[in-house]
Amino acid sequence: MTIPEDRLAQITHRFSELEARLASGRLEGDAFVAASRDYAELEPVAKAAHEVREMRAEIAELAALTQDPEMHAIAEEELAVLRKALPEAEHRLAIALLPRDEADARPALLEIRAGTGGDEAALFAADLFRMYEAYAASQGWKVEVMDVNANDLGGFKEVIAQIVGTGVFAKLKFESGVHRVQRVPVTESGGRIHTSAATVAVMPEPAEIDVQIEDKDLRVDIYRSSGAGGQHVNKTDSAVRLTHLPTGIVVAMQDERSQHRNRARAMAVLRTRIYEKMRDEAHGAEAEARKAMVGSGDRSERIRTYNFPQGRVTDHRIGLTLHKLDEVLAGPGLGELVDALIAEDQAKRLAALGE
Repeated sequence: MTIPEDRLAQITHRFSELEARLASGRLEGDAFVAASRDYAELEPVAKAAHEVREMRAEIAELAALTQDPEMHAIAEEELAVLRKALPEAEHRLAIALLPRDEADARPALLEIRAGTGGDEAALFAADLFRMYEAYAASQGWKVEVMDVNANDLGGFKEVIAQIVGTGVFAKLKFESGVHRVQRVPVTESGGRIHTSAATVAVMPEPAEIDVQIEDKDLRVDIYRSSGAGGQHVNKTDSAVRLTHLPTGIVVAMQDERSQHRNRARAMAVLRTRIYEKMRDEAHGAEAEARKAMVGSGDRSERIRTYNFPQGRVTDHRIGLTLHKLDEVLAGPGLGELVDALIAEDQAKRLAALGE
């Protein structure tokens, strides 16, 4: 995609303007914060635009030099290199110019629930959680478990965790959907391969200002914890269930001994789910356009299969199969799938812009 020169000039001018404003020392408070945010967002675009402008200018100079008999051979050689490199630089710029999801920079809430398959599905849900935990560690992110419902075999019927770091939602947003596993369960004595599933949801976490929850819209129920969870279970009324009356969204927390802690965590999850609902409604008008992107974000969509007998992982949305199951489940190998999904999304959005 060729970006017009006047558009590159606008980007360069805007970036220089922001640089000057920040360097002036006259910005304070919210104005400084806003300008700093704009600068950080525009910087990679401005760098990519500068690179393209420099290459175009150099190509023009070299093209002129090819008319000089003494410089012709050298100029042609350098020209060939630059003409090959320019489309790649223009592609990087086009990607940098793609409209950004304002939620990309936010922390995320990760929810994993065991689906069909009983205890084996719960064990797989725990495997998935450890995979994301390890991947988060490789990215320098922090993971905090907010609530977990474990079974006697060490599997997770449900686990909710907060992931904080740079670009969390941008990298994990394509993980939402149904993950399927094919393997011989530890509970299977006959050696037969079973298919089980777990559902993953990744939602951007809003700031409190983004989602205002009024007391009149909230029903709060306090009750005793139940299930696996430690010695305090069934001894104190510490579990909290919040119901948001306008949306009908219900969140229950019982992982902490403290009622106050459970309520705070439940509020954070409730705010995130309301924010996700708001985002879904806002995207409703763009439903047709979103179908062209990588996945719909629909949690009922089967997105990936982990096949243990063959040691492979297949992402069904982009038709990518990796024969490195252990590496993917260990965490770092997940990065290859994440990068491929992001690249596919960018390619389809670029194609949609060109239509």
